Amino acid sequence: MNITKIIEKKKDNKELNKDEITYAVNAYVMGIISDAQMSSLLMAICINGMNLDETYFLTKAMIESGNVIDLSSIDGIKVDKHSTGGVGDKTSLVCLPIVAACGVNVAKLSGRGLGHTGGTIDKLESIKGFRSDLSEEEFIRQVKSIGIVDAEQTKQIVPADKKMYALRDVTGTTRSVPLIASSIMSKKLAAGADKIVLDVKTGSGALITDFEESMNLAKMMVMLGKMFNKKTIALITDMNEPLGDSIGNSLEVKEAIRTLSGIGNKRLTDLCLTIASYMVSMGKDISLKEAKKQVEDALTSKRALNKFKEFVSYQGGDINQIKESKYSYDILSNQDGYVRDINETMLAMECLSMGSGRINKDDTIKHGVGMIIKKHIGDYVSKGDVLVTVYYDDKKVNDNNVLKSFMLSSTKSEGFPLIYTVIE
Repeated sequence: MNITKIIEKKKDNKELNKDEITYAVNAYVMGIISDAQMSSLLMAICINGMNLDETYFLTKAMIESGNVIDLSSIDGIKVDKHSTGGVGDKTSLVCLPIVAACGVNVAKLSGRGLGHTGGTIDKLESIKGFRSDLSEEEFIRQVKSIGIVDAEQTKQIVPADKKMYALRDVTGTTRSVPLIASSIMSKKLAAGADKIVLDVKTGSGALITDFEESMNLAKMMVMLGKMFNKKTIALITDMNEPLGDSIGNSLEVKEAIRTLSGIGNKRLTDLCLTIASYMVSMGKDISLKEAKKQVEDALTSKRALNKFKEFVSYQGGDINQIKESKYSYDILSNQDGYVRDINETMLAMECLSMGSGRINKDDTIKHGVGMIIKKHIGDYVSKGDVLVTVYYDDKKVNDNNVLKSFMLSSTKSEGFPLIYTVIE
């Protein structure tokens, strides 16, 4: 096999076969081909795409680049959940303990930040002492012990995705349906869960901004699940404004705790309750209506909050020691009006410039930096009102960019639906 010919073939928009895709994946993992060569192939895929067969072969090769966790020794149905990512998306931090508190085993491998969206592992690691690098034995033992685990894939679990994920983050190859689908589903399938719920974001702040493209991604992942004999459903959810009130790792963890305490942002809470209901319905094979009752009870009774604390403690974290930024300040509105739109991508990029994510592959995260959103779409703003509170260490945001992110109008906007459709 010749990697240059494979790159050129995909650059010419020709279909790659199973052997070519398998070779490219394995050769990259073994160091036979370079970051530059894999970047070229990823860019060609971004531009020309992949059909379902190619994406299946890519997903399969990525899974087979490492081990698959065998969860058969754990009683009951194991359910997994994944989001395609968006600005302020901390749903996993809320959904997983709710589902586990309902008695459904949750076994999840999560990723780090990708582009302007934050990663669940980066968020959890803002908790002092939290361990994400669990061995397979620890992963299984934790599910057996407390019914919930969320860890970073080890070197033995989908190593191809781990290397490609980091490379995509810094080479402008994040927005690609087949690359996103294969990355997510390889981790989901390698983690060994029986059933999978996917939260596919669509809108200006998502990795996939176009609704039809988001639908294609959801359908592709559901089909991949079926091809690997895993029951999979996908919810298409809105990402046209930040999800919840916070952007930034530690700030989002604190918001998740508030949500689990019953005092969180309503839009975030409603989405988490819906996703958790689908997970419990699948995990217990009960109606969605009955599952929602159990999910709401787990939240209001604080059993979900206690499960989150147990989960964090089990993985070495101290819930009372969440990393914080050194400084904070408010950015005030310079005009009156209703918030018609929010450019959350611009807000996320400003957070990224402070160190909330990675611009280069080996950058160190500053877990405490970010911002709290004080006004959402539909809210009325008077001149001088606080739009956001910025938390920073050594570099502030561009205040003008933040102000430009909030588009005001004389009339009130109805906002966007929370959930557009469900694909089963």
